[in-house]
Amino acid sequence: MEKARLMLVDDHALFRSALASLIEGQEDMEIVAQAQSGNQALAQAEDTMPDLILMDINMPDGDGLEATRQIKERLPYVKICMLTASDDDDLLFEAIRAGAQGYLVKHMSPESFVDEVRRQIHGEAAISEEIAAKIVHTVANRTRNAASAGLPSEFTAREMEVLRLVGQGCTNREIADLLSIAENTVKNHLRNILQKLHFENRVQAAAYAIRHGLVED
Repeated sequence: MEKARLMLVDDHALFRSALASLIEGQEDMEIVAQAQSGNQALAQAEDTMPDLILMDINMPDGDGLEATRQIKERLPYVKICMLTASDDDDLLFEAIRAGAQGYLVKHMSPESFVDEVRRQIHGEAAISEEIAAKIVHTVANRTRNAASAGLPSEFTAREMEVLRLVGQGCTNREIADLLSIAENTVKNHLRNILQKLHFENRVQAAAYAIRHGLVED
């Protein structure tokens, strides 16, 4: 089995060491690099080309948000999942705008954390349930009056179905089962949706679906 290559970025050595031990204990993951700042993360990401970076948001020498922006500019195919002790709204949406595919709080249980990281590796949005609920609530309240305005006319009927289910938080496998299509077909539809919207990840697409009234509360 080929292991997913992960990089850890956190300025707290004790937390970083504990997280590394947790991940190295998984059969399908390995740590290829560790960094204690955003500046170090940028250099090491280019050297090691990890599949996924677990990035702390708040660090003294180059914060995680700026490091995420720069890494996504230089290495757009590297997935980045933000780690934080806070579920602050502003940080959450800033992380999404920076290009992060996931956002996890540090007080999750080890089992839940590993499950979410594994989902991220496999191309799903890694967002804890409490964070997902916050996205839905915040976006829906901010844009409830925008209902269905502004949807691209070039969306196919199937793409609209996929987008709606992404907004409901469904995984690719769940969407495939609900629509009776192959999981690879779902991935292709999602890729087309992201290209048409000029988005980088499914979290942005989910927020878009909610904003345009495709998902009911």
